[in-house]
Amino acid sequence: MKEFLLKTPDLGDTEKIELVRWLCKEGQTVKEGDEVIELVTDKAAFPVESPYSGTLKKIIMEQGSVVKKGDILGIMDINE
Repeated sequence: MKEFLLKTPDLGDTEKIELVRWLCKEGQTVKEGDEVIELVTDKAAFPVESPYSGTLKKIIMEQGSVVKKGDILGIMDINE
């Protein structure tokens, strides 16, 4: 297995991005395309999908955190 850093995607010109909710738990297996995080800006809510199949190894940013583009939100062990 390989580690993958799950980061805040580029959501355009926005001043505040809040990590509203994790849709999975540490240790949970996810498939590529599963929604794992819900982010909210001042304009809209954005679900973040897992780009790989694997396991959410560690949550770095907790629910309610204000994040910016490129912040590491969690770490996954992925199946390549």
